[in-house]
Amino acid sequence: MADENADIGGTLEDEDESSDDPNLQLELNVFRAQWMSELKPSPGTSDRLQRARGVKRTQDIAREEKATELFLRAVQEEQNGAVYEAIKFYRLAMQLDPDIEFKINYSRPPDADRGGGNYMEDSDTDGEIEDLLTYFEQQLTLESSFPKICTPELEATQTHISALPREILMYIFRWVVSSELDMRALEQLSLVCRGFYISARDPEIWRSACLRVWGRNCTKVVPFKSWREMFLQRPRVRFDGVYISKTSYIRQGEESLDGFYRAWHHVEYYRYLRFFPDGVVLMLTTPEDPLSVVPRLRTRNIRMDSALLGHFRLSQETDNQTKVFAVVCKKKEDKATEFQRNRFCRRNQAPEAEHAFHVGLHLTSRGRQSFSKLVWIHHSCHITYKLTGETVITTFDLDRMYTPFFFARVKSYTAFSEQPL
Repeated sequence: MADENADIGGTLEDEDESSDDPNLQLELNVFRAQWMSELKPSPGTSDRLQRARGVKRTQDIAREEKATELFLRAVQEEQNGAVYEAIKFYRLAMQLDPDIEFKINYSRPPDADRGGGNYMEDSDTDGEIEDLLTYFEQQLTLESSFPKICTPELEATQTHISALPREILMYIFRWVVSSELDMRALEQLSLVCRGFYISARDPEIWRSACLRVWGRNCTKVVPFKSWREMFLQRPRVRFDGVYISKTSYIRQGEESLDGFYRAWHHVEYYRYLRFFPDGVVLMLTTPEDPLSVVPRLRTRNIRMDSALLGHFRLSQETDNQTKVFAVVCKKKEDKATEFQRNRFCRRNQAPEAEHAFHVGLHLTSRGRQSFSKLVWIHHSCHITYKLTGETVITTFDLDRMYTPFFFARVKSYTAFSEQPL
């Protein structure tokens, strides 16, 4: 016990001696200061961490917004009865955010085509657009006494597009719109910068587009506030896709040879309507599905025997309903082809006659898609005999076989520009 007390006493004496040593105390202070400096994060590391956290937070917000958009689109499809499409959008939303169902705000209207893509369903009022347009013009005027359309963000070794005169730039914009009236591309172009936004709102471009659609019936902008508002809100057929009608029915087949059973056939066919800005319409009835037919309807030079080509016009009735009337007929065959076909049957030739089909349709909207539905109101066949000039009219009854047309946008129809607006 005495030895242990002696050891403890010796240890305390050593500590007292070490605490009295100034050099050792200085070294301990230097070590503590160095150790504390190493524990503190450097300014560069802190900035990188904050930047990484900010990027992650932005990505999380964008992911949640996209998941909300897909979820609300799925709800809309489910309400419309499209269960398969709803399941697809539900799955995409859950992949982005598994808890999106509990975060959703059902009072928010679904917006399926965000990012400037869906100009047809833009909910902004024209007054807000005019204010934004004026604001951008004032900003460009305040920045320079000779404002340019745009300024390069970085130094460029080649000539920047801002060096072009405004007239040439507007001609480029007309090429973007093209003769196919691709106004969606013009709206997407306006998202580039303030100068492009101002140029894309040029009244002459929208006035030219309105004249292409309505012709002589489009002399005044009244009652609309601008030509752009007229183009977006006045009923018209759409040129950036095709209207499709699907008809299916069940018919009884022939009885078997032994008489034990009778077959039933499920018949399914499609009607296609493709409108062009110059007033030409293409009509096709075929059992082929849209996947194989739609690409062939890009131009009016289609090589299908059942294709009918003609012209259409829009009619604004007194009851504020817009109707589409079209007259279509088969494309005339070449003389050589006709001679080859009739070479062996000249004796009993049928009297020459021209068949023209008159079609009347009512233009309506479907949900949030404007001008996307055509309902049958008339269908007749006019047969004109060339020898006598007599015309026989046969009017068809509009039964359940005449299902409505629904619009489907086709991106390849406006992928190339052949002529400017």
